[in-house]
Amino acid sequence: MNSVSRPNNELPHWFTQKAEARLQFLYGLERTHELMERLLERLQEVPPHPAPLKEEQWNEQDIILITYGDTVQQVNEKPLQTLYEFLTLHLQDCINSVHVLPYFPYSSDDGFAVIDYKTVDPQLGEWSDIERISKNFHLMTDLVINHVSRENLWFIDFLSRKEPGCHYFIDMPPDTDVSMVVRPRSTPVLVPAHTHEGVHHVWATFGEDQIDVNFSNPDVLFEFIDILLLYISKGARFIRLDAVAFLWKKIGTRCINLRETHEVVKLLRDIVDVVAPGTILITETNVPNGENLSYFGNSDEAHMVYQFTLPPLLLHALHHGNSHFLSQWAKDTPRPQKQCTYLNFIASHDGIGLRPAEGILPEQEVLSLVDAMHQYGGYVSMRSDQFGKESPYEINITLFDALKGTRKGLDNYQVQRFICAHTIMLALQGIPALYIHSLTATPNNYQGVEQSGRTRTINRRKWQYNELLDLLNNPSSSNAMTFHELKRLFRIRRKQPAFHPDARQETISLGDSLFAFWRISPDQQQRILSVSNITPEVQTLQLPKHPLASGSGVWRDLIERTALSKGTRKLKLYPYQSAWLEALD
Repeated sequence: MNSVSRPNNELPHWFTQKAEARLQFLYGLERTHELMERLLERLQEVPPHPAPLKEEQWNEQDIILITYGDTVQQVNEKPLQTLYEFLTLHLQDCINSVHVLPYFPYSSDDGFAVIDYKTVDPQLGEWSDIERISKNFHLMTDLVINHVSRENLWFIDFLSRKEPGCHYFIDMPPDTDVSMVVRPRSTPVLVPAHTHEGVHHVWATFGEDQIDVNFSNPDVLFEFIDILLLYISKGARFIRLDAVAFLWKKIGTRCINLRETHEVVKLLRDIVDVVAPGTILITETNVPNGENLSYFGNSDEAHMVYQFTLPPLLLHALHHGNSHFLSQWAKDTPRPQKQCTYLNFIASHDGIGLRPAEGILPEQEVLSLVDAMHQYGGYVSMRSDQFGKESPYEINITLFDALKGTRKGLDNYQVQRFICAHTIMLALQGIPALYIHSLTATPNNYQGVEQSGRTRTINRRKWQYNELLDLLNNPSSSNAMTFHELKRLFRIRRKQPAFHPDARQETISLGDSLFAFWRISPDQQQRILSVSNITPEVQTLQLPKHPLASGSGVWRDLIERTALSKGTRKLKLYPYQSAWLEALD
């Protein structure tokens, strides 16, 4: 992304035009002038941001690690300091970005019920720890934009009926018809709040400790603009808009993906493009595939969207040993628009969302997958539709244990299957993001679930640093085998121009036992065929026609570091083996 010149902090005309139109749509013509002046005054106070160090937004070297600030701990040290040590000593040669999940004071949901947006949780560390990480890695920070903790000072003001918080929340009669509202939970939409004026009922999409803010009040928008600018000033390069699809509410609608929500995201995009070029806005929208892709807008909304459909489809493919649905989805996935790309992941701090598979996996296939995950020790979170019917929303399980077997039961291919899943993810178009508990092959954390009473804790273990290092230094442990092989794959990936996020992708059909696609570098100088055996049986790959008409006709497997003899037409792939076949001149 090119930098934007702002001599004397003057904002460019394109920005004022776009921002004015967005504010008018959101808040009406009468308020536009006042709000526009307020916005310009605020942004002109922001020091000009240094131009990005490189011309392009991203490249094949970008790999993101997802972690909580306290996933790795040791005695007498703040967790953010321990995390920094772990990153620099063990990962700096193979990843360049880190998503530190909410590191602010919170009351529940492991950080996503924020008490104070502008303070680092003192149990984790302080701003200097965050800034130190950001100086060595590209930092992703969560902007938890839809809701706040009940302990947040804004909500305390609401309860006391004081300015400004008394106007920051959605206060409605308890008998308001909210039956059309799309929910990720089965809890009530409106929850009681005991104010100084009696009991009021406020909107709570995710539960009674996460109270939704009211973006129809422009003061709320400006609060979050200030928070966004703070995070950028502290070194955040990626800004993740958490649960943003639910942002705007209108009674009589589904209250999800509304046009007003899209306009808010576009306004935030305009702001980061003008005051901090190089900053990347990411929408976290755990919704069906088409709705998710809508957050690219017309190359004027999110720079990146989470590839939410990938985790359930890849899990299904490996569970059934059949790539049919995965391949069809990959073929249908559009190439991202200019200055946009996907964030690919197959595990995260949350579970494996099932809504993104709607319309792609038949319902019976989803239910079969849910039953299998129960057998492998997982849980399932439910949601209610407008008729009160409950359906599976999310599978809660570590990916390592989710892949301990197939629909035929347990087997001895857990590590191989797990590596196969990540090899596929690393090769797909976009930027790969790997959860720390996948990197360390962490099993289900039942003790944590018992202590917290929350099923999501199954995938949120806290490691003692010395305990983790002992496992990673034990070559016979599944943790070490996974850790070192994934790091090796990272290093290989980062050297291939064909894995640039903007490189073209073409899915090809080589039979349901294989999943295969081409990646072609932006300059078309490198072509890689990524192919994976997704079954527990040996498969023979019939190599497609070599794409280079002239030259040697030789293939080189980048993973095995071997060249295939000229004229080779077949390649044997062992259970869950993957190959990255580079076509050589």
